Amino acid sequence: MASEAGWSCDANDAVHITVVQPGDKKPKTLSAFHPQFTYPIFGDEEQIFGYRGLIIRLRFAAHDMRPHVHISYDEKFKTIGDTTALNLLDTLKPFVQEEAFANLPDYEKAIQDDPDAKDFKPPGEFVIGYEVDDRKYEVWAGSLSDPAVRKILDRMQVLVSLFIEAGTPLETDDPEWTLDRWMVYFVYEKVTPPTPTASSYSIVGYATTYRYWYYHRDQSQTPTVKNDEFPVPEVNIAELPARIRIAQFLILPSHHRAGHGTHLYTTIHAACIADPTILELTVEDPNEQFDALRDTADYCLLRPEFLKHNVNLNHDPNGAYSQRKRSRNVPTSALIPTKLLSDIRKSFKVEPTQFAHILEMYLLGQIPKSHRSAGGTNLARLLIKKYKADNEEDRRYYWWRMLTKQRLYKKHKELLSELELTDRVEKLDATVQNVEEGYEITLDALEGRLPDGESDEEAEANDEAAKVPTGSRDKRVKRKLTVEDDEDEEDGTEMAKRPKV
Repeated sequence: MASEAGWSCDANDAVHITVVQPGDKKPKTLSAFHPQFTYPIFGDEEQIFGYRGLIIRLRFAAHDMRPHVHISYDEKFKTIGDTTALNLLDTLKPFVQEEAFANLPDYEKAIQDDPDAKDFKPPGEFVIGYEVDDRKYEVWAGSLSDPAVRKILDRMQVLVSLFIEAGTPLETDDPEWTLDRWMVYFVYEKVTPPTPTASSYSIVGYATTYRYWYYHRDQSQTPTVKNDEFPVPEVNIAELPARIRIAQFLILPSHHRAGHGTHLYTTIHAACIADPTILELTVEDPNEQFDALRDTADYCLLRPEFLKHNVNLNHDPNGAYSQRKRSRNVPTSALIPTKLLSDIRKSFKVEPTQFAHILEMYLLGQIPKSHRSAGGTNLARLLIKKYKADNEEDRRYYWWRMLTKQRLYKKHKELLSELELTDRVEKLDATVQNVEEGYEITLDALEGRLPDGESDEEAEANDEAAKVPTGSRDKRVKRKLTVEDDEDEEDGTEMAKRPKV
């Protein structure tokens, strides 16, 4: 019996993804890369059995993402009993559009002679243009109920499985009212057409967002019972108060580390701020890299507003230091201007937990580094003197730690209450330390990039997919290491069929 050894190959290495455009005689490759992982298609081990020299080429037209699959190999395993080579076509078909399995000559002819390519424009509406290193880019946005938007998204959705950990492709055959909740943002580069009939657009990445109803009672009105007609008139979901949630978020590897992720995120955020029916922007299960992108963008957005209003920690709330009294039950409003901060959060439509992160990071940054843990301050002495420390920056740092502990304790009160007091204190201290280290990473990255020590420009790193494979973690994991600090609670208001991405 022939041995099965040597007949398995790594699926990540076997899959070759290329973006192509017309060339002189046949399509030419603009960029090529491998997937980050393939377990949704080929199983947890990411192995393909039954081939030697296997190459699975997954091609996309640069402008409209027309897909094509081409499989080649040197040798195929001959079936022995129940042992057989993996049926690659059957395995790929649930993830790739049917049109991708056309024969190679037909696909190349379609790329070379596409009569619509020259006049192609991304579907939806133009949102914003920007430049990076003298290269021009545009963001376009359209509803998923638009067939042109849906066609390109359907062609791209295999990339969700290849680059977004635990990503789930969207169901695009839903009723129109459901599809209309979704917006798709495309990022394209404007390029010089390689041939007279080629398109001047080349895909960079995309994001999807969806809106879901958010109960928001008008506090100025007294609740009353009304005898309105039934059934009630049909309601346009786009007119209801809602949250917007970023679901899928992907920048192609060939365009990483150029700031496109931040441009895309800030474009979506700006659209939310401009829409009076949107109350908050949230994110679907972000990873640490997306957290870094989001924190940087939100920090650059909010910091000027904090500076404008002179937001800072009160180092001596209620005169506790000057009067040398034991400070008990100091209200949060004595430490920070809670009403002002609530108004800022609502006007910028930042989700409460995210706003708390940005505020804590900003307040930490207002304390000189020499008086923070990262600068070597004597934490043991501070924990003894507490609010009675002689230096006001030491007192401010003490109160910063208390404020952060308060938020973490409220968020995880049920979990922490199960611990013994000593363990609870140790757990909170360790979590605050880890949160602080995460903030320091972002503050260090921003140092010198903005006026007064910070930059109005976006961070160039961390603009990859909204989720990355386990093993690609960076130091920012410390922000959520000790106590899981989750996103906002849904309060039961979210609509069904939300993909996990």
